[in-house]
Amino acid sequence: MKIHLIAVGERMPRWVQEGYAEYARRLPRECTLQLVEIAPGRRGKGADTARAVREEGERLLAAIPRGARVIALEVNGRPWSTEQLAGQLEKWLAGGSDVALLVGGPEGLSEAARKAAAQQWSLSPLTLPHPLVRVIVAEQLYRAWSILANHPYHRA
Repeated sequence: MKIHLIAVGERMPRWVQEGYAEYARRLPRECTLQLVEIAPGRRGKGADTARAVREEGERLLAAIPRGARVIALEVNGRPWSTEQLAGQLEKWLAGGSDVALLVGGPEGLSEAARKAAAQQWSLSPLTLPHPLVRVIVAEQLYRAWSILANHPYHRA
């Protein structure tokens, strides 16, 4: 199974790239994590933000692999503890389909992207910077896998 982290934003700072890569490389072949960066919509003075979000949503949806289970990362989604995430990961692995995790831009996901999701997952009620979300998701997926594999990384 592949987990596709499909995120709005390109050219992240080096610390984000390195943090994400560190945890993504730790995952085993049967649970690989692949980052797909989506070009952000135009923002700035006089920009049509609603249009930018809509266009980002179209690009996110186009990047979802055929047959993948879609999970939207949404502040109003369901919060999962690390143990609950491990349970989700176990179900995803047993299901045999790829998983697509959608991360929106500064204004969040488009309505179409939210509707395409089978589930909505909230990392936190806090507003997190989008670059940091990539690192958190990669680390938490590795931690969830470590629970399933009885690896000593997770010591809670």
